[in-house]
Amino acid sequence: MLDDQGDELIAMTDAIAERARKVGGTTLRSVGHIARLQRLPDNDADFVTPEDMLAELKSDNEQLIQVMREVHELTAEHRDFATTSLVEGWINEAEGRVWFLFESGRRT
Repeated sequence: MLDDQGDELIAMTDAIAERARKVGGTTLRSVGHIARLQRLPDNDADFVTPEDMLAELKSDNEQLIQVMREVHELTAEHRDFATTSLVEGWINEAEGRVWFLFESGRRT
């Protein structure tokens, strides 16, 4: 499950970079650049319980959805239909990850 979710995120980052370049923007240039723009904090704990890991991943995806909804509004406002369409798919994927992480972390 986590490998599949990671694959979705990696595919999304590649598509974001391609789209940014297509519309004349720039992309991330270094690990330091990434660190300066990072919105989600790293978890450098020596140990994280599986339950806490699932909860943290769920929360991270919920934050990602919020950011993507803001991007969706901006791209729609600027009539960038291609980016808007991509973002809609990514929101759907992230909502699926949130649901799956929620269900995986539930105690029955």
